[in-house]
Amino acid sequence: MINLSNVHKNAACIIFIASICASCHPDKNAKEPLVEPAKPVITKARVIPPDFNSDSAFAYVKTQADMGPRIPGSKAHQKSVDWFKTQFEKFGAQVQIQTAGTKTYDGKQWLLKNVIASINPLSANRILLAAHFDSRPISEKETDLKLKDKPCPGVNDGASGVGVLMEVARILQQKDPGIGVDIILFDLEDYGMPNGGPEMADTWCLGSQHWSKNPHKSNYTAKFGIVLDMVGAKDAVFAHEGYSVFYANDVLNKVWKAAEVSGGGKYFIKEEFGEITDDHYYINKIAQIPCIDILHYNIYKNSFFEHHHKNSDDINSIDKATLKSVGQTLLEVIYNEN
Repeated sequence: MINLSNVHKNAACIIFIASICASCHPDKNAKEPLVEPAKPVITKARVIPPDFNSDSAFAYVKTQADMGPRIPGSKAHQKSVDWFKTQFEKFGAQVQIQTAGTKTYDGKQWLLKNVIASINPLSANRILLAAHFDSRPISEKETDLKLKDKPCPGVNDGASGVGVLMEVARILQQKDPGIGVDIILFDLEDYGMPNGGPEMADTWCLGSQHWSKNPHKSNYTAKFGIVLDMVGAKDAVFAHEGYSVFYANDVLNKVWKAAEVSGGGKYFIKEEFGEITDDHYYINKIAQIPCIDILHYNIYKNSFFEHHHKNSDDINSIDKATLKSVGQTLLEVIYNEN
């Protein structure tokens, strides 16, 4: 005896299974989905920059040293400003002298003079390079009381960074970097209150404070900035400064990598130290351009270079190998930025 209900159930199952199989069978007329091949990763070839001439940079440093301390109101100060303008114009740059009346912590009034040299001024793709050219009017770190009130020669602390940037400008005229570069020599960086606490920090860097509030060009901006300070002493140590890490860590890593590529890794160490109020701080805070500081600060001795704010900061403190390292690093960055 056959159970009809089971037959019906079995038949139904067969039909159901057949329908499933039919639905799972590939349709010969259906088109296969297109799979796009992976796009190749294009790595930009490194541009080998021109060679930085340390003899030329040293000559620019020595010319400033021979003028004497570039303290505000002095003949050396005005002579240096005139010389900077003439030289940068010879290098094909568009030069402006930004002036402003300002008061220092001691109540004295000065005419501040920032020197601004623009290379490829019409280019929208720009970077900013800076150093201060003024000398400190006192040598408060001297142990000899007779020297404390004398101005610092300001050769490493000021003139070294300027000399490097002048040689960079000379090279940029010879080989177009393909981007715009603004070189600013700040005035009155080194006229701050001695032994002042954090509340006195703004008595320093008066030139960069003024420029950051009043850029030389309306709506001025740059991709990033690099400040040089004390970049010429023998066996200099350039570590990761705190404000540079906080505001512009990507720029810091870019520059330190460029130093490795260009052979200056022994100067540019990957150690971090505290925050230093320097021109880059105000460029970051006020102008809001990510900016780092290449600054000689010996983290192992917890001090600036040995002649800092002393009468002994003269031409003898300058080493061409250090100038070469810093200058070649800058060229590596500039020519590989486009």
